[in-house]
Amino acid sequence: MSPNLLSLDRLPLILAGPILRRTEPDAVTVWLALRKSCRVTLRIYTTDGGEGVRRNQPLLEGSRTTVQLGQHLHIVAVTAQSSDGFADLASSVRARLQPGQIYAYDLDLGSYGNLLAALNSAGVPDVTISYFDHGLPTFAMPPEDLNYLRIAHGSCRKPHGGGHDALPLLDHLIEQAANVPDSRPHQLFLTGDQIYGDDVADPLLWAACEVGNLLLGWEENLPIQKQSGEESVKSRELQPGQRSDIARDYGGFTAMLQDQPEKAKSHLFSLGEYYALYLFAWSSVLLPDRFTQKAKQAWNQEVYAIEDLKLPGVRRALANVPTYTICDDHDISDDWYLNREWCYRVLGKPLGRRVLQNGLLAYAVFQAWGNTPEQFMPGQPGEKLLQAAETWSASAGTDGTAWEEIAKHLGIPPIDPQTGLPKLKRDGDVFILDRDYPDGTTALDWHYTVRSFKHEVIVLDTRTWRGYPKEEEGTTAPPWLLSPTAFEEQIQNPLEQTDQLKQAGESSVEATLVVVPTNPVSLSVIDLVQNLDLKQEKVFSHDVGDSWNFNDVAFSKLLATLFQRRDRIVLLSGDIHYGGAVRLNYWSPRPQETSEKASVLAQLTSSAIKNAEWTTYLIHTKAKSLVPEQPENWAGWKEPPQLAEIVATPYRVRMLDVEVPEQGPILWQMHPPRGNGEVVWEIAVKDTSSLPDWRYQIEWIEREKAQIVANGKHQKSATRFSALRNSPLWFWRNQWLQEGKEVVGRNNISLVCFQWSEGAKAVIQQTYWHPPWNPTSIVQSRYLVPLRLEDPPPLPRVIGMRDEYGGRNSSK
Repeated sequence: MSPNLLSLDRLPLILAGPILRRTEPDAVTVWLALRKSCRVTLRIYTTDGGEGVRRNQPLLEGSRTTVQLGQHLHIVAVTAQSSDGFADLASSVRARLQPGQIYAYDLDLGSYGNLLAALNSAGVPDVTISYFDHGLPTFAMPPEDLNYLRIAHGSCRKPHGGGHDALPLLDHLIEQAANVPDSRPHQLFLTGDQIYGDDVADPLLWAACEVGNLLLGWEENLPIQKQSGEESVKSRELQPGQRSDIARDYGGFTAMLQDQPEKAKSHLFSLGEYYALYLFAWSSVLLPDRFTQKAKQAWNQEVYAIEDLKLPGVRRALANVPTYTICDDHDISDDWYLNREWCYRVLGKPLGRRVLQNGLLAYAVFQAWGNTPEQFMPGQPGEKLLQAAETWSASAGTDGTAWEEIAKHLGIPPIDPQTGLPKLKRDGDVFILDRDYPDGTTALDWHYTVRSFKHEVIVLDTRTWRGYPKEEEGTTAPPWLLSPTAFEEQIQNPLEQTDQLKQAGESSVEATLVVVPTNPVSLSVIDLVQNLDLKQEKVFSHDVGDSWNFNDVAFSKLLATLFQRRDRIVLLSGDIHYGGAVRLNYWSPRPQETSEKASVLAQLTSSAIKNAEWTTYLIHTKAKSLVPEQPENWAGWKEPPQLAEIVATPYRVRMLDVEVPEQGPILWQMHPPRGNGEVVWEIAVKDTSSLPDWRYQIEWIEREKAQIVANGKHQKSATRFSALRNSPLWFWRNQWLQEGKEVVGRNNISLVCFQWSEGAKAVIQQTYWHPPWNPTSIVQSRYLVPLRLEDPPPLPRVIGMRDEYGGRNSSK
């Protein structure tokens, strides 16, 4: 263990951060983790020419006192706002940040000095968080012209995951354009799995347990329900590499099911462990600076993978771009709230419930606070959660009342005393977790909307607002990823609010982006595997139910809801460990008209930041071209249609009834007339009342050839280069083989930009990764998705008692 941990006083005051969080024209929030209590003042400064090089006058200011989550752990998300003190005296208008300008910020930590003083301490390497000589972090406000907007996104960063960490690539992108406000990234969206609570490297769990207990100043008693009664155990007693059976048997967790015990062998359990893992992910201050040789031998490659993390660049990047996050399952545990079965398994066990609440409390403090600081203002649910968390920690984890208050503010459903299972309530045709507490406690929302000068980003919570099918459909049936209430609150209301602001002249939003942690459209091989798992009832093997297209009702409602108020949508997604782009054209009837309304959706996926696997390496290459993704045409009906399959030969025509589900909505893949030269067949509708209510077309966008962004260091010797060429891996690393046509399967992070004019609109994803033929260089793969509104394809043929060939219907 790092000797620094033996003497906290030798460490800098700031343990992690600063991380720049929600940033708006009149309010900027910065998140920090400190080792001592402090009142923190944040000031936002203008810079000369808006280029960041020289700091000018303060524009926004705000103060807040840290929240004590442990004896040596104090957290704050401080918000600077415009005030009368910074008003323009000539117009009496409060100060606002302007588009296309670079601003700097500094922190005043009272007797501890300013930001730079609190970041460093004697005996510890200096921390650099600036791209300028003045040493302060900066950020660029989004532009008024969408052609200059730059949004970064990515997901899935597992410290010991395969491949090199891609998050430092963001540091490179900022550095290359640090003084050009229209070229540097304006926002960063981390779309899930910022930590992995279930799949933790053994050495990292060991460090997390030590650091967590040290920072809290107490050690948590974890409840274990046995036949003889409930017992408690200290987290330190549950050794790294030996937690899989405990997580399954006493916690109900599913990460290790289907013969994968290694996936949860070092599952996080205690609150201190979850806190520590966030601190490790965002700062190197508390990370072990070295491991003993014995530890390296015991933990093998996991040690080297952790030591490979490039945290200085990560820390600087997160300080210099407004950062927004949303949870996916691994932020808590694999398959979190996947289906009704998971809820019953985990929430019905004391250890499962405790671990989930620990993980969700850590998420609230380390992620959600910065996303929605308004929820944590005085009198709001977030502030009450922070107060309860302080009380819980001050009692060394013994205050049951505080613990129950935390559960309610986190939206964790109570347990039904009769069944011992979590309470659900009906929401339309599905069931959701019951958040209606008798005392009226309001739970925090994890979803939110960010509106800027010309664009809006709607971030969805698809984990805690799921709609679970009725009991008779099975507890493992794929859920709605958003319940009816969630569709209204998370999509319909924000879109309507933006429209109202535009009508009032208070908004000029032109582009709508939606962050969806899980993909609406996936590679066909993934759908194939998940369908097979569903049929075999192995839903926890490959997250069966986390895909939108596994529930026709929810998927249909997602498209309809998005296109109700927008004709162009850009989806940002992750989760699936590859980067790529999909274009979805959509047509639906116009009210009181015979023509169809055209809409278009671009799905942009960027994953994993650090979690590449052999399967993702394979689909990255030209080998995937052997089974390319094909364009797909789909039709949808609100009620079951009458469909027929026409089979024509040179001698006869047959009509076969097509069986469809008894209840709508119905989705059906439609093919143009196909044949083999002797037989032709197609799907038709029997009458005009069976024409589709909507249609859509899916097209995978081709990955352009990789372009070098930054050259890496050349091989030090010709001998080493020759040895590499002669190795069996040479062909695998060959650039020709690595130039696949569809997805980027290596660790990556992406930058989204626009081509936006009256005549043509498109969205571009530039995906950055390290190429295996020169691992120290950086390349970019480009995806260009046209956003033009296409004419609809021909409707399905309508047949009567006789088809055009003169044959009669024949039912099977």
